[in-house]
Amino acid sequence: MYREPYYELHWGNQYKAAWRPPTDVYETDDSAVVMVEIAGLNEGDYEVSLAGRALVVAGERSDPVEKLAYQQMEIRYGKFRTQVYLPWPIDGTNIDAHYENGFLKILLRKAQPHRIPVQVVDENDKGL
Repeated sequence: MYREPYYELHWGNQYKAAWRPPTDVYETDDSAVVMVEIAGLNEGDYEVSLAGRALVVAGERSDPVEKLAYQQMEIRYGKFRTQVYLPWPIDGTNIDAHYENGFLKILLRKAQPHRIPVQVVDENDKGL
């Protein structure tokens, strides 16, 4: 699946592309689950935010070692960002996120329908 690169504005009106980590989204009966593959991060290297139905995971992975020259480079470093639109209403008060073995797993509980009581107006009580 092709995704447009995310660009971030820097001083001097230059744009720098952020890379997008591999991301899976699936649902269970009561939850939406988002898995993001972002190995090699520490606490504070990333943040997760939810605005409406848009979930954003963003951060930065630093290159751990200074190198003179790359012979092969496949691991991405620098700023990253992935955004997922969730097609289900989400209960924003019931979200769990865990980072383990290079995967960030975010469990978002689906919002449950609420019963709305309907008050029946008696035609005879209108004049009171």
